[in-house]
Amino acid sequence: MARTCIWDDIAPLLRSVERPGRYVGAEIGSHVPDPDAFGFCMIYPDTYELGQANQAVRILVNRAQQVPGVSAERAYMPGADMADALRAHGLPMFSLEGTSPLHEFDCIGITLPHELCATNIYEILDLGRIPITWDVREEDDPIVIGGGPCAFNPEPFSRAFDAILIGEGEESVPQVLSLIRDMRASGAPRADILRALSQVEGTYVPALYELQDGALTPMSGAPERVEKRVFEGFADSSGWEDMVVPFVECVHDRLNVEVLRGCSRGCRFCQAGMIYRPVRERSAENIVQSVMEGIEGTGYEEVSLTSLSTTDHSQIAQILQDLNARLEGSGVRISVPSQRLDSFGVEMADAVAGQRRGGLTFAPEAGSQRLRDVINKNVTEEDLMSAVRAAVNAGWQRVKLYFMIGLPTETDEDVAEIGRLATEAFRIMRELTPPEDRGRLKMTVALAVFVPKAHTPFQWEGQIPPEEARRRAQIVREATRFRAIKVDYHEPKTSLLEAVMSRGGRDVALLVEEAWKRGARFDAWTEHFSQEAWDEAASALGVDMAALAHDPLDVDGPLPWDHVSSGVTKRFLALERKRALAGITTEDCTFGACSACGVCSPSGPAICLQEERAHE
Repeated sequence: MARTCIWDDIAPLLRSVERPGRYVGAEIGSHVPDPDAFGFCMIYPDTYELGQANQAVRILVNRAQQVPGVSAERAYMPGADMADALRAHGLPMFSLEGTSPLHEFDCIGITLPHELCATNIYEILDLGRIPITWDVREEDDPIVIGGGPCAFNPEPFSRAFDAILIGEGEESVPQVLSLIRDMRASGAPRADILRALSQVEGTYVPALYELQDGALTPMSGAPERVEKRVFEGFADSSGWEDMVVPFVECVHDRLNVEVLRGCSRGCRFCQAGMIYRPVRERSAENIVQSVMEGIEGTGYEEVSLTSLSTTDHSQIAQILQDLNARLEGSGVRISVPSQRLDSFGVEMADAVAGQRRGGLTFAPEAGSQRLRDVINKNVTEEDLMSAVRAAVNAGWQRVKLYFMIGLPTETDEDVAEIGRLATEAFRIMRELTPPEDRGRLKMTVALAVFVPKAHTPFQWEGQIPPEEARRRAQIVREATRFRAIKVDYHEPKTSLLEAVMSRGGRDVALLVEEAWKRGARFDAWTEHFSQEAWDEAASALGVDMAALAHDPLDVDGPLPWDHVSSGVTKRFLALERKRALAGITTEDCTFGACSACGVCSPSGPAICLQEERAHE
């Protein structure tokens, strides 16, 4: 049956909601959907302004659109006012391109960018008139699939999804959509489709696993461990993806070109650095050509070269030199969002700044060298000071420093070192600045509470309680010696919820559902976060959120995500934990010897560098 268009019903609501441009669609670069084709809707679980630039949504819509017989559309979480208006008027959540109700699609996909989006998933399903859990869906309901960074511990999300794709989706999404399209066309029952999906590499079907003795056991021939998918063709693929140009101002409203994927620096707290291995670089020629195509196709005047560690690209100096030559006089600005914490990182930032000197951001992560060795940051105090000197000499007057508090083995002395380090860095800024300009100097010290993440060496560690996080933040404030240094820190209550979601099992899936029923949504938004809803849900279910977040896990016991493989072995993570507690660092394997993490193998993915990387 063809999908309907409900634009005539939606249009009157736009006069009374904030930012109606979120919902009109028809942006430059969007396509006209085919309502009679197999329908797939890709959804970002937050507002349009946050999700429009998401590269996963853009890439996967493009890949889905290339599947024969499939028409792909987008949707974003409606703002709270629009969600309430839809309910008040008895209207469903809808897609952008065709203004079609979500429940009329054959398949919907929801990306999982961070832990605090969990209740939004239930809000989306309910608004879209799709039963919120897989166990009550009927034959004709859409197949609901998920994926993204948070899929590597899928259990807190597991009740909402029929299938969860583990790893990169460039190849798995078309494969999964083709299977669902063909099986639905043949009249196959829903249960058979789910069993077939479980046989697709990288696809986790929660209904086919049950909890036994603390571990999830597969049924109906489902794999014991779901291995992540890696897009091995990334290095040779174009960095330019067809994209829409929004009508409303968005966060990161610019052209994004992904220059490399993965990071091997091995920071022991960093989940992205583990789950996106191995490192794969696109060539300088590919990147420059992609930027030029993107500018021509969108008209953007700012381009961001994105990755986890852009200045680590083996050809980054050549890339920036070539782009500057090609774009000279055009007014187009190139930005490098991730600077190395050394003078080379500043040099690369200087190469693209032109006359614009906003602020530079560095991430020492820990104040003391001892703790930086524990977390395998592999930078020294002198690295930071040399970067600050280079920044001031190049004309920067604002610097932001990122740190974490609550890292494993952290002491009050380590915390105080954050303030001392920031003070010393600011002293250097003052010394290198003429007296008449010193009033313009600013430094921000941003503190985040450590959140233990699945598939990292610190996955077994606990998180400090909120009151302890506030105490340690105060230590940092007291240790700074200049009023121009501003100390900010992330609200520890939401950090606790992140930890619960990051390390929880299927019991947390019930908690999320209950919190949503009690009004939780937009948990990442300070103005919407409801501590009361979560506390009431935890009390009703007998869930101790503090214990889930703060108690260490047994290194020798089962973990809620053991049935999902990131490619990095549990043995390697345990070894890295031991090395952390001993203060022993591990070298980045793209600069030195293989660290034997388990990702690269003769028959599997491997590191792909365009040139040998120069060791700093």
